Amino acid sequence: MSFKENLLKKIKIDKMSKVVINSIGTPDSNKKIDKETMRELLEMSPYKFRQERDLDLYIKEADNGIEKILVLDNDLAIYKTTPEDVGMRKSPTVKEMLSIRNVIKILNDKDVVISKKEKSLKTIQNELIEMIDLSFNKSDIEEIEKDGSEALEKWDADGVLECLSMFAELLGYRSPPKAMKIINHIVIGSLTKKEGGEVMFGPVVIYSTTNNYLKLIDEQIGSLDKAKIELMQNIAVGKEAAPFEGHLVFQYLKEEVFKRNF
Repeated sequence: MSFKENLLKKIKIDKMSKVVINSIGTPDSNKKIDKETMRELLEMSPYKFRQERDLDLYIKEADNGIEKILVLDNDLAIYKTTPEDVGMRKSPTVKEMLSIRNVIKILNDKDVVISKKEKSLKTIQNELIEMIDLSFNKSDIEEIEKDGSEALEKWDADGVLECLSMFAELLGYRSPPKAMKIINHIVIGSLTKKEGGEVMFGPVVIYSTTNNYLKLIDEQIGSLDKAKIELMQNIAVGKEAAPFEGHLVFQYLKEEVFKRNF
């Protein structure tokens, strides 16, 4: 696979992981984990599906046997044991519950549980990302710049957003503070916090999916700086000129990646 394909796969994994994280609730919240998204993640992993009793198990094998087992339920527990033992502990029969030894195992699984919920999800997420080759050279970044510029010229909003998402991943750009969000615009940039609590945001990339305008402000804007926030909004709607517009934005982002990596 190309670097672009690998990077998009990493972005997809992160997005899906966030969906699952947001579906995990507290024990008394009655929230149900997003099993379908979690299943999609597991199907991308080396874990193999196995039905054990009424349980959906995903098993990662090692050279010397089973490395670990994830149970796809609201706990997302990862076990270091056998499928049969997991089945007995999670879905015991009446006969099994007549054994004191089994009852102790059913009531206390700390001896075999490695992690649960968020920690288990993070394990799967990290293992998936470790499988991806994210090394790149200048030509890989130039290809993303070229694809973004061509998408912009063709009014291909999906293509523009895809390339912006890749540059955001490479540069660590994030969504803006609430005060800097703009209706009908995608806004991303570098986000840092000052000691006093003010959020600094920038460089700022602004894209209008409605009008196909792509702009960039190459400075940081404070979340308490009302004048600069107003200027940013005026730039977004075309009342003020932006320092960088159109394909020059992709060129700027490419150069930022080069500065950090080469």
